[in-house]
Amino acid sequence: MDSFLENLKELARCDEADDSIGFQQDRIQMIQKDLVILRSFLKNIKEQRHQNGKLQAFWSHVMEAAYKAELLIDLALVGDKCEDSLDAVSRDINLLKIDAPEIHNGQTQRVNKTSLQIPSQLAAAMHDEDLVGLDDEVETLSHRLTRGSKQLDVVPIVGMPGLGKTTLANKVYNAPSVRSHFHVRRWCRVSQTYSIRSLLVELLCSSSSESSDEYHKMDENDLAMKLRQVLLRSRYLLFLDDLWDVEAWNLLKKSLPNDANGSRILFTSRCQDLSLHFEPNSEPHHLRHLTDEESWTLLQRKLFGTEDCPAALSEVGSQIAKLCRGLPLAVVLVAGILATTAKDRWEEVAKSLSSIVLGDEYCMKTLELSYSHLPDYLKPCLLYFAAFKEDEVINVRRLLRLWISERFVQQAEGKRVEEAAHDYFVALVNRSLVKGVGQRTVGGAKACLLHDLVHEFCVKKAKEESFLYDVHTWNPLGLTGPSNPHRVCVRNTRELKIWELTLIFPNLRSLILFRQDYFKHEEEDLGILLPKLLRVLDFRSLHFRYNSFPIEVVLLVHLRYLALKGVTYIPSAIANLLRLETLIVDYPSLGIELPSTIWNIKTLSHLLVINYHGVWRRGFIFPVENLEVSPDLDRLDTLNLAVDPSPQSLQKILRKLPSIRRLKCMEHRGGSREATRNCNEILEFDSLSQLESLYLYGFHGCGFKFPLNLKKLTLSYNAQPWSEISTIGKLPNLEVLKLLDHSFP
Repeated sequence: MDSFLENLKELARCDEADDSIGFQQDRIQMIQKDLVILRSFLKNIKEQRHQNGKLQAFWSHVMEAAYKAELLIDLALVGDKCEDSLDAVSRDINLLKIDAPEIHNGQTQRVNKTSLQIPSQLAAAMHDEDLVGLDDEVETLSHRLTRGSKQLDVVPIVGMPGLGKTTLANKVYNAPSVRSHFHVRRWCRVSQTYSIRSLLVELLCSSSSESSDEYHKMDENDLAMKLRQVLLRSRYLLFLDDLWDVEAWNLLKKSLPNDANGSRILFTSRCQDLSLHFEPNSEPHHLRHLTDEESWTLLQRKLFGTEDCPAALSEVGSQIAKLCRGLPLAVVLVAGILATTAKDRWEEVAKSLSSIVLGDEYCMKTLELSYSHLPDYLKPCLLYFAAFKEDEVINVRRLLRLWISERFVQQAEGKRVEEAAHDYFVALVNRSLVKGVGQRTVGGAKACLLHDLVHEFCVKKAKEESFLYDVHTWNPLGLTGPSNPHRVCVRNTRELKIWELTLIFPNLRSLILFRQDYFKHEEEDLGILLPKLLRVLDFRSLHFRYNSFPIEVVLLVHLRYLALKGVTYIPSAIANLLRLETLIVDYPSLGIELPSTIWNIKTLSHLLVINYHGVWRRGFIFPVENLEVSPDLDRLDTLNLAVDPSPQSLQKILRKLPSIRRLKCMEHRGGSREATRNCNEILEFDSLSQLESLYLYGFHGCGFKFPLNLKKLTLSYNAQPWSEISTIGKLPNLEVLKLLDHSFP
C-alpha cells in the first residue's frame, strides 16, 4: 500500500502524466485520497484483524482493490485502454472508505500484543543446556556485573535467534561469584506478549522461597510498591529475558531504586540498539557463534552424555556439527533428529541437513517471532533477500538501490532517500537478522549476508505472501506458483526464454536473473519480449553477443532500475525511460557511449560501471555537443565517468551534474591524446559542492583542484609529482586518502 501511494505521488509530479493518461488524472487523485484514508484505517486494525474474520476480510478487500488500481494505472501509462475498469475500481475503493468507520466500530476491541509463542519444550531445551566453549564469555559478563560503577547499570546480551543468549545469561545469573555478590536476584521472561502486572508478579515470585498467592490479589500499584520495598537498600540483580522493546523497561524502571551500591540489570535481546534506550553508554555484549569444534562437542554431549562418540560416527558427526553453522539451537535440534535416526543413516541426515535444520518448525517459529515484530516498512526489505542466492555476500549499496527502486523506502524529512534506506539496513542488522561484512572507510558495511536459517525463512515467507517467485530451473510447462507475482528471480538462465516468462507472468514488476555458468546469449536465443510493467530489470547474468543493447528495454516506460552486462553503447531511445533512476553496466570491454538524449532523463541518480580487476577502468562517455541547451541531471548522485583530459570538456560535463556526491573519473582511452603522454593540464573538480568521494584514474601527469568538502580521495595511475601531496593535505574535511598503483612517480 505504501509503495503504491508513493507511486501515485510520483505520477502526480510527472510532466508526462497528462499526455499518457489524460483525463484520468482526476480519477487517480481521488483514488489516492481515498487510499490514504483507508491506509490509516488499516493501521488501526493491524493487530485485531488476526482474531476477527470480518476485519481480515475487509483488509483483504482493500488490498485487492489497491492492487487492481495500481495495475490499471500502470497499464494506462503504457497505452492500454482501461478507463471503464479504472472507474469501477475507483467506486469500489470509495465504497470501502465509506464502510470503514462502521466496520471499525462494530468489530474492533482492545487486543494486547500478540505473537507466536515458542513451544515450551524449546525454551526448556535451551535453559537446561550446558554451555560449550563460552566460559570466557561467562567470566567477562560476571566481571561486568560484579565490578565497575556503583550506579545502577545495564548489561545487555544481544545476538541473532538461536545463538543461546538465554542459556548464557542463565549461566551467568547462577554463577557462584554473581550469586554471592548480590543480596537479591530476580528474573522474568518479557517476550512480546506481556503485561506490567504479570512482569511484577513474576519478579516478586522468582525466588523459590516465595508463593505467588498473595501477589495475585494485589493491584498493579501495590505490586510496584512491593517490588521497590524488596529491592530498596539491597544490591540487586534483575534478569529480563527476551526483551523486544523499551516499553517494558519504561514500565518497570519506576519500581527500581538506585542506591548507588552496584545493582545491575541483565537482559537479552535480538535488538542490538535497544540498550541505548536504557543507558546511552551501556555497551552490548555480542554473543559469538560456536566454532566447529564447540558445535561438535555440544552435539556429542546431547547425544552421548559423558560417553565418547563411536569411532564409526565421528567423521559424519563432525560434518553434521559443522553444518549447524555455530548456532546452538540448530545443534540441539539436529541432536534430536539424530537421536531417533539409525546410525547407518547419518549420512542421509548430513546430505539433507540444510532442509532439516532450516525447515524445522522451532527454528521457523523463532524467526517468525522476529519477523512479526518488525515494523511493516522493514518486512519487504527483509523478504527481498529471498531474491539472492543462499550464502551470497551482497553488496550493500546494490541492495539499497534495489529497495529504493522497489519503493520500499519512504523518504524521511531532512534526509536523502539513500540515507533512509541505510537506516532500514542498520535496523535489520540491529535486530540480528542481517550480518554486515567488511567496513567501508566512509559509510558503514560494504556487504552483508544472511545466516542460512534466516535466508530459508525469507524464501519460505516470500512464497507464502506471493512476494517473490523463485525459479530454479526453467521449465515453463511445469511452472507452478502465484498467478500474479510482482517479482521473479530465475536461477538458471541457460534454457530461459523470456517471451515464455512474459506470457506466464504478464504483470511482472521486477525480474532478476542469475546464471549458473558462463554462457553468451543471442537475443534470438532469449526470445526477448519483456513484461511491459517492469520497474526493476537485472540482466547482469546475460552476456549478449557483440555486446549489443537489448532494444526491447526502451519500451519499459516504468523502468527505474536497469543492470546489463558488457554493453558498450546506449541507444538514443533510452530517453523513453523517463523514470529510470539506476543504470549499471558490468564488465564492459570499452567505454560506454551515452546518447545526447541521456540529458532528458531527469530522474537519473546512479550511472555505474563494474570493472574487471586488473584492466583499464571503463566509464560512461557523455556527449559534449550542444550542452548549453541540454537540461542538467540535477539528481545524479553517483557516476563512473570516462572523459578526455581536457579541462574544457570536463568542465562542460561537470556543470551539468551539480548534485554529484560520489565520482569515479578515468581517462577515456581512445580520446584525443595518447595515454602515456602527460596532460600538463589542471583538471578542476572544485565546483562540485556536494562531492564527498572522488576516485581519479589514469590522468598521467595532470594536476587537480579538489572541492573543500571532499571526505575520501583515491588516486591511481596519475603519476603526480610528490609536491602535490601538500595540496591534498590541506583539504579540511578529508577523512580517507588511498594512494594506489603509480599515484606518484
